[in-house]
Amino acid sequence: MMEEPIIRAEGISRRFGGFVALREVSLSFRSGELASIIGPNGAGKSTLFNILSGSLAPTDGRILFEGNDVTGLPQHRFVHAGISKSFQITNVFPQLSVHENVRVAAQAMVAGKNFWSRRSRLIETDETARALLVEVGLEGVARRRAGELAHGQQRALEIAMAMACEPRLLLLDEPTAGMSPEETKDMVQLIEGLARSRTVILVEHKMKMVLGISQRVIVLHHGELLADGTPDQIRNDANVKRVYLGQGRH
Repeated sequence: MMEEPIIRAEGISRRFGGFVALREVSLSFRSGELASIIGPNGAGKSTLFNILSGSLAPTDGRILFEGNDVTGLPQHRFVHAGISKSFQITNVFPQLSVHENVRVAAQAMVAGKNFWSRRSRLIETDETARALLVEVGLEGVARRRAGELAHGQQRALEIAMAMACEPRLLLLDEPTAGMSPEETKDMVQLIEGLARSRTVILVEHKMKMVLGISQRVIVLHHGELLADGTPDQIRNDANVKRVYLGQGRH
């Protein structure tokens, strides 16, 4: 018996007025998979990503997470179900310390509406924050203000915040955007480490990085699924070369 996919999109379409951003896209992801979604500008990558994360509802079709229909649920329900997303634009609290940023994210998960929770809860979230900073390699800068960090460190911090809900599915939106080659190398190592214990799906533009890190690559074009396969299959796919790789390598 085949294992149930951790997340499955069935016939997903999304229209914005008369514009069709996604057209009947169906795909699924296995638990523990490290996959990337690529495509030219306007291909529908961000729309699909936003639907998978719950920040956008599909016009048609449905999303199943661990076998449960989550289509159209509020985004916080996606987070509590075990789906977390980091954003393309760094989204941290610059005036707070690195540790405080992660602790606040952890408190939001355990406290619910009762944000000012008991002291025992604060101790628990402090420990959670420390562990997450170790996991993303930021324990050495825990006391620094987040706004003082280098760009790559801020992206790592945002991932730590996304991890505060203990997601089984982590969605990373262009995690290496604006990074230097050295920062990109560090981020790749971080992503590979994160993927050892959870499903990770990326949206990325850096083709060399995508083909080097991914177990599987999904290619969109004009809102439709163009190709889905291993990095080698994508490299050798004539349609992908025509509509994507032929536009210039990154």
